[in-house]
Amino acid sequence: MTATDRHAGKTALVTGGSRGIGRAISHRLAREGALVAVHYGHDLTAAERTVKEIQADGGRAFPVHAELGVPGDADTLWAAFDEALAELDAPAGLDILVNNAGITVPRPIAQVTEADYDRVFALNTKAPFFIIQRGLDRLRDGGRIINISSVATRIAFPPIVSYTMTKAALDYLTLSLAQELGPRGITVNAVAPGYTETEINPTLAVPEIRRRYSEASTFGRLGDPADIADVVSFVASDDARWVTGQWIDASGGAHLGV
Repeated sequence: MTATDRHAGKTALVTGGSRGIGRAISHRLAREGALVAVHYGHDLTAAERTVKEIQADGGRAFPVHAELGVPGDADTLWAAFDEALAELDAPAGLDILVNNAGITVPRPIAQVTEADYDRVFALNTKAPFFIIQRGLDRLRDGGRIINISSVATRIAFPPIVSYTMTKAALDYLTLSLAQELGPRGITVNAVAPGYTETEINPTLAVPEIRRRYSEASTFGRLGDPADIADVVSFVASDDARWVTGQWIDASGGAHLGV
């Protein structure tokens, strides 16, 4: 098997797959042969652009719409996914699920409202929980679940406390599911980015913040979405068949020292 066909014959779903890290993951999985469902919540234009880019590169992809963080979101997502596969005359079912969609609340505990808290947990924690639950009968034996966590769960970073709590919960879900799904040959892992350059991170436009985040990495730069996508592709592949229940730091060594 070559790097270009490591996911050949596989079907993948990437939540939040139209922008930022999710977009890079969608591109990478498609480039290596997967049929990729590019999920989006609100930005149809971005989803269609990502799908067209993938197709222009010779890959296969289709958009899937579902607003996450609202009642019934998982059922809505899977219904749209099933319908799209049927329209493409593609086999039903899934091999790779990447739970990437999420939001942040850039406020310390004193400034977090109950509405903030409920919203970030609904989208970052509750949605992937029930997406997985409702998707287990679609996920084929030997499949892959990859949860996008954050390097913030291994350091103290009070400015985003509620966001980090959602990712810490996802880390435990990863561990528990790995134990439960092992008998089916399904691996479950968390990939944890650090400071990553995406178009949806407005703080990086502030020179001082950009410098500080870059210096947090032992490599002295911000992460690129492709840096994360490469790790996800490996974890989603057969090469990682003996890796499960793991929290994989993909932060470029952020905050290794003091």
